[in-house]
Amino acid sequence: MPAQPKHRAAIVAAAAGLFRRNGYAATGLNDIVARSKAPKGSLYHYFPRGKAQIGEAAVLAAGALVRDTLERLAVEQPDAAALVREYVRWLGIWMAQSGWRDGCPITTVLLETAAEDEIIRAAGREAFAGWVEVLTRRLEADGVAPERAKSLAGVAVSALEGSLIQARVERSEAPIAAVGEMLAELFAAARYPLGGRA
Repeated sequence: MPAQPKHRAAIVAAAAGLFRRNGYAATGLNDIVARSKAPKGSLYHYFPRGKAQIGEAAVLAAGALVRDTLERLAVEQPDAAALVREYVRWLGIWMAQSGWRDGCPITTVLLETAAEDEIIRAAGREAFAGWVEVLTRRLEADGVAPERAKSLAGVAVSALEGSLIQARVERSEAPIAAVGEMLAELFAAARYPLGGRA
């Protein structure tokens, strides 16, 4: 009987959770099978290249989840500054609920594999580029010049990723909130360069 599609999603979700909390190297295939509750045969069916292929899938899935969240906030919030404020509020709650144990599965995987694995590195580039694209479009919609919008969006992604690491170290959402407020100010200033509303 062929493996069910649902097992692939369960394997990827389990891997992303384990990578986020324990890191890539410390997570074994048996850990992923146990957490996903998928038959071991499903793992090899969907991921014949093994752990690196699972890492690639986890990075892409986590990247898509964040992108979807940013897309939703881009529609719901009145401008890019409000978007980033709401996003960091959500990040702070999520980190606190995890007891400061979780991090970004993209970052944890890439920190351990980017130097050696081009497939995972490419997945990371694709994921981060998706986030930058959403923020760039929202900033452009606010009237920010395209090149400036893309630059600000890239800085935002880098700053937010760094804030998650600091939050884990400090066991506090303060670094995330501080980065969010600074980014919101930068976004607003780019929209209203003279300090007033257009």
